Amino acid sequence: MKEILNNSLFGISITLIAFEIGTIIYKKVKSPLCSPFILAIIFIISFLVIFKIPSDSYQKGGSIINMMLTPATSALAISMFHKIKTIKANFVPIIVGTFVGSLVSICSIILMCKMFNLDNSITSSMIPKSVTMPIAIDLAEKTGGITPVTITCVCITGIFGAIFSPILSKIFKLNNPVSVGLAIGTSSHGVGTAKAIEMGETEGALSGIAVGLSGIMTVIIYLFL
Repeated sequence: MKEILNNSLFGISITLIAFEIGTIIYKKVKSPLCSPFILAIIFIISFLVIFKIPSDSYQKGGSIINMMLTPATSALAISMFHKIKTIKANFVPIIVGTFVGSLVSICSIILMCKMFNLDNSITSSMIPKSVTMPIAIDLAEKTGGITPVTITCVCITGIFGAIFSPILSKIFKLNNPVSVGLAIGTSSHGVGTAKAIEMGETEGALSGIAVGLSGIMTVIIYLFL
């Protein structure tokens, strides 16, 4: 048993199985609350707790999956290529939109942390909540943040984006796929982008480019604050 737990394939296998189960459930239920990402997290945590498996044993394989986050994010370039004409036609709105969205995200976190008198390390951990995980972790580490807190905030932000973005789009009557895609990508990174791709090809492409640009914008803005 110890040999299995110490094998990196254990963490990888559990993750893939949990995500596949979540995908099957999502296809049947079709509810944002049953996102494969959310269900996989619940299944993995429950499995580790029930069988009293140390998180370190899971992380040996989980760390390998984390390595794939960067190339997975880069793969979003495929959908961007298909919509290159739309991106060129909306170049200025894309730049301005991602900049304003990133600025509002950072300033709101700083303001709320000051209101609740939170430690600077917590503030640094929460600032990159809306950018993709590799950038968020790197930024948190270099600014004195707490990596586990950052990971948690990024996950929660992505989950909320995936759940509420379609609802908010209907409430505020956002019918422009460019606006919807930019809003989702800027506020809820890759997890939200997965939902944007479901909403439409244009939404997915614009959300994908917003993920990259918002990461760059966040780093630049934070350096000047």
